[in-house]
Amino acid sequence: MDILPAIDLRGGKCVRLLQGDYSRQIDYADDPVAVAREFERVGARWLHLVDLDGAREGRQRNLPTIERIVRETGLNVEVGGGLREVEVIESLLAVGVRRCVVGTKALEDWSWFESLVQRPTCRERICLGLDARQGRLAVRGWTQEMTETALDVADRAAGMPVAAIIYTDIGRDGMLLGANVEAMKEMAERSRVPVIASGGVTDIEDVKRLAALPLLGIIIGRAIYEETISLADALRVVEVS
Repeated sequence: MDILPAIDLRGGKCVRLLQGDYSRQIDYADDPVAVAREFERVGARWLHLVDLDGAREGRQRNLPTIERIVRETGLNVEVGGGLREVEVIESLLAVGVRRCVVGTKALEDWSWFESLVQRPTCRERICLGLDARQGRLAVRGWTQEMTETALDVADRAAGMPVAAIIYTDIGRDGMLLGANVEAMKEMAERSRVPVIASGGVTDIEDVKRLAALPLLGIIIGRAIYEETISLADALRVVEVS
């Protein structure tokens, strides 16, 4: 199991949105590359990176910053946010991004997603992003809700060469309200695709509870920046779990 510290990019800066609301933004750092270097120094192996501009606009807006992080650190970087074109995804993988996260496009065009994950360059390197509020999926930067549930879509992904499902409780994301452990447990136990938990992780007890589940990883964002969790402590928890 891995801890994946998160960097959310907007306008080239490291920020967090409260519950995905673009009008409720907290600015943390002007230099995301320096933040990534610090995560690596502490001992992180992975970085979860979201292009918030891309998630909202449907196209990548922070490619130069992403490329610098890949080039200037040894982190395994996974990138999401507005990845809706095969060419963009393959270009990210070609410059050293380890995994790409696809959410909206997969849910709106499942046949496209099925074709994507079968491409030789993409097999086992694409994550399915499932962002849910009370179990209902949300797309396009969490601005639109769908009727299908996250568990239903996870069932459809069974047997596909998908690297992981990144399951985010967006009702808690960025709010420091605590992880929705029950929802993550249900997804992890039902899904035949490895699951990475995201959203609401607030303190080391959250990390311990999630580390007891059959998860591939845990994404932590605001809690690291607000220092309610020490990244070093979180890494130690999963090392012994």
